[in-house]
Amino acid sequence: MVRWPVSSSVVKAAGYDPARRLLEVEFRNERVYRYREVGHRVYDAFMKAASKGRFFNERIRDSYDCERIA
Repeated sequence: MVRWPVSSSVVKAAGYDPARRLLEVEFRNERVYRYREVGHRVYDAFMKAASKGRFFNERIRDSYDCERIA
């Protein structure tokens, strides 16, 4: 999955697969997590958020099943 760089002190890049509803988030510490069943609206809001870290913590981190992939 292609991950796009973002402006954030916490998140380095993010990618989304709409067909499989998967969100990948790469953090500045080089860890990458894949979140399942994330809707396109959540991804869009995440990418538009002024604070990616805050949005992630409030709307994604504890709301979706995930696995560490790197």
